[in-house]
Amino acid sequence: MSSEQISTAPENSGPRPPRLTYAAALVGLEGLALLVGGVWMLVLGVTGHPSDRQQAVTGGITLMIISLLPLLAARGLLDRRSWSRGPAVVTQLMALPVAYNLLRADSVAIPAGIALAVVAVAALVLLVNPQTTQALGIKGPGRAQDGER
Repeated sequence: MSSEQISTAPENSGPRPPRLTYAAALVGLEGLALLVGGVWMLVLGVTGHPSDRQQAVTGGITLMIISLLPLLAARGLLDRRSWSRGPAVVTQLMALPVAYNLLRADSVAIPAGIALAVVAVAALVLLVNPQTTQALGIKGPGRAQDGER
């Protein structure tokens, strides 16, 4: 890998833009919610009386593993790592169909769907914001070797 391929943000010396901090907080909040949900499922699967104990334990462990993606992305955003925006955006795009399904439910899941949709859309807006992109040192298409035009 050449030194030209490694993306470093020249703006790292200044303060972190608030939008980047807010995006990292929202992504981290989603990761934390996944982790708590996974632990909850695992505990109920082990101590409770689920209809299928193996499925509850597997689901809990799976959620806990999946929570690593947004948690690592949030940490990367706080550290201004350019790689972190991709996993953060993917997490938001995966959250939108989940929010839609929660909104279609006829239960107490509707408020959770609203909250998830609001957080996912807000995080997406913050992640694609030009200030966030610039703070992460991400250049636009065709500008990787030219510098800014």
